[in-house]
Amino acid sequence: MGGQTNIHTSINIRMYGPGAMLALCLPCFLSGNVFGYEYGEDYSDSYYNEISNGERLQRATQIPCPPQDLSRWDKLFIMLEDYQMKQDMLLQQNEDMVKAEMDSIRRELHKHNNNNVCVQASENTCKCISEHMNRNLNQAMDQLREAADMYQAHNNETLQQLIQYSRNQATHLTMAMKSFSTYPKEQEASNADGGKLERALMATVADLQRVHAQLALFQRATAHRFLPSGKCFNCCEMALLFPMRSKHIFVEVTPSMSMSLQSFTICLWAKVTQSLNKTVLFSYGTKKNPQELQLLLARNSLLLTVGGETHLVEAHSVVTDGQWGHFCAAWSSEQGLATLWVNGENAAKVPGVAEGHVLPGNGFILLGQERSRSGIYRDMDSSVAFTGKMTGVNMWNHMLDAGRIKEYADQDGYCDSRGNVIGWGVSEIIPHGGAQYIN
Repeated sequence: MGGQTNIHTSINIRMYGPGAMLALCLPCFLSGNVFGYEYGEDYSDSYYNEISNGERLQRATQIPCPPQDLSRWDKLFIMLEDYQMKQDMLLQQNEDMVKAEMDSIRRELHKHNNNNVCVQASENTCKCISEHMNRNLNQAMDQLREAADMYQAHNNETLQQLIQYSRNQATHLTMAMKSFSTYPKEQEASNADGGKLERALMATVADLQRVHAQLALFQRATAHRFLPSGKCFNCCEMALLFPMRSKHIFVEVTPSMSMSLQSFTICLWAKVTQSLNKTVLFSYGTKKNPQELQLLLARNSLLLTVGGETHLVEAHSVVTDGQWGHFCAAWSSEQGLATLWVNGENAAKVPGVAEGHVLPGNGFILLGQERSRSGIYRDMDSSVAFTGKMTGVNMWNHMLDAGRIKEYADQDGYCDSRGNVIGWGVSEIIPHGGAQYIN
């Protein structure tokens, strides 16, 4: 408002300034003295004038515009000039302030645009890194599959050669035995020929023993590498691969019925690459308790927790890295009886574990990882992640007897039965991150 008043005042002075000056100078014209000139006619007789002749003579000898009048005019003009200067200064100051504000706004907008550019650049960089990692992971998996196929082909070829060699040696041995039984008298007659035949037979037996040892070694090596075999082609010949220890790699399971249970049995096959202080096989959690039910590995031990870590069952020295193992855990709310089974053998049996407890429903089942307390996947802990292979995951809503568990631990008879809570090859089991199904 102050700036607008100053502007209007300046405009008024500029518009009406000449008129004001004319009004101020008009008395000088009326007195007859202008810029040192004096009219010769005397109007003293026609007009009444209070100034006497002496005063007129005295005034005639003086400067037409008295000094005091000139000083007043000077002061007036100086005041007007000062006022105009102040108005110009205020206008200039207002313009400078407006320019400063505009410059500040431009800088803020430029800074905001730069921030947007930085955010966009960061998003593009992260996207490129993610795509690059995915490509590298896919290439590594392709190379791993090719190497596995080559290794499988080489092993099959070696096995066929060993089998053929064994058959040839068995044929030679059979022919030699027939020859020895057909001509006993001739062989007895010729000691030299009998000694040669005996040496040949001993050499053949030694060769057969070496072939048998190589076949046994080869069978043990392939048994550790390949999946447990069974009658169900779509079950045990399919497994979950966890290629590395990562918080982004896990498998989510949707049960076929409610998890509000008073008893259960969990069984699965697993081949862990490396077991740490806490490696999760099976985890069930709710918003209230993310670790409601867990089947864990701890170095060479197998652990079961129900209702929290305070209710713990542990079996020592039952896990070997790099080897397939069949693990089962059973629990009943009645008397709190909990048991652990490894490869069909009872490894631990503890009563009073979460006695009277009932598993809450509406939770989340994860394989190879546990639910974070915040419930957000990115907050998961990579140190507890499982790395290796897993197959034949089943869960029942009751405790299985010892005979059933031993039957399921048999590699030739496990895949015929499925759990009614989780059934391998039937229930919805979805890999996330780098986890995937393999044959």
